[in-house]
Amino acid sequence: MKAVLEVSIELQDTEWSFTYTNHDREIVRAIVFDENRDYYFVRVMRDDDFGKAELIETSGGGVENGEDFIYAVKRELKEELGVEVNIVCKIGVVSDYYNLIHRHNINHYYLCKAISFGDKHLTKDEADCFHLSTLKISYEDAIKEYERCSNTKIGRLIANREIPILKYANEFLEDLSTNSVILAVV
Repeated sequence: MKAVLEVSIELQDTEWSFTYTNHDREIVRAIVFDENRDYYFVRVMRDDDFGKAELIETSGGGVENGEDFIYAVKRELKEELGVEVNIVCKIGVVSDYYNLIHRHNINHYYLCKAISFGDKHLTKDEADCFHLSTLKISYEDAIKEYERCSNTKIGRLIANREIPILKYANEFLEDLSTNSVILAVV
């Protein structure tokens, strides 16, 4: 089995022209899987400054001031997917930019195994503006869905950020199942 190495990816926004960046945003995101190796994402329907788009995205969001990353990822997953998880490991960090809103995103990705599902606690914007819903899907279908949603500028930005992380997580899980390794979880 290969050692757990955290991925570090630096991406630029090639969809909108760069003018300036006026803030950094620390974000936690998760690749969530279950005992059957199905993956859980959020389906996003947006019509905002980024345009009209239907997207697939990992669950996650901004880290609140003073908040621990582990607590933040568990909170975000409970809010958006209604899921309790065990964190298997940190996958890595993807640094990317949203030039349209002058933001630098620092996305901290975690691999999480679903334990149980319950009620979601979406914010008003998540429910009313982005129409977040849960998408349970196989790895192969998730890749196809990211590719399908890449027909918009924001869809391409998200796919460029998330496909490499999803591939890495899937390879890691393949290695675990091939070698029958048991991991300690957080």
